[in-house]
Amino acid sequence: MRSLPAAFATLATLLTAATARAQETLPPVREEISLWQVVLSGGPVMIPLGVLSVVAVMLILVYLFTMRRSAVVTKRYMTTADALLRKRDYLGLLAISNRHREAVARVMQRTLDFVTQHPEATFADAREIAETEGTRQAAALNQRITYLADIGTIAPMLGLFGTVLGMIKSFSVVASGIVASRPIMLAEGVSEALVTTATGLVIGIPAMAAYSFFRGRTQSLIAELEAASTQLMALMSVAFTRK
Repeated sequence: MRSLPAAFATLATLLTAATARAQETLPPVREEISLWQVVLSGGPVMIPLGVLSVVAVMLILVYLFTMRRSAVVTKRYMTTADALLRKRDYLGLLAISNRHREAVARVMQRTLDFVTQHPEATFADAREIAETEGTRQAAALNQRITYLADIGTIAPMLGLFGTVLGMIKSFSVVASGIVASRPIMLAEGVSEALVTTATGLVIGIPAMAAYSFFRGRTQSLIAELEAASTQLMALMSVAFTRK
């Protein structure tokens, strides 16, 4: 009976030792890495990449709401312009054009402003003014969407720059004499390189896709502008022939 406490003590010691060995053999628990930690691991290049992502999203939202047919031509303006041109009321149409923001209204405003200031001008002169202003309006539409193309080009280049910085950090760790922290520092450099590359592509690919979409919409709007301007200039030519 006296040996029972000693046996229990021995058994408890064996169980404690077995538990300790089991815990040593278990794989370490992996910590979940948050998205913010991944962003921070990208280094300083993530700051301009973040700015570009915000600008790209803002431009896409603005273009979705502003690049519509109503920004180029509206039925209300065309009906009013048609009636005033048939009456040869250039001053009235000029006043109406000044109050409208459509691109075709700007074309007619610039043309009628020239015609009213130069009564001796011919229709060829007026048509040249209209074509020049129409080209300027079309260029302005094209210029707006090129910002998305610029972002789509700059973002991957910034990501590549971050990749170079990360690889430089990794090779500098390999070249250093610090043995204990070398694997951790090496992994940090590689992580920075991969995160910046992926971020640049994540920003650049949607930006270029949005640019392709809005480029097609812009060409459609330019075609609408040309058709509306041609129609109004044809009515103006009839008015000039009646002089």
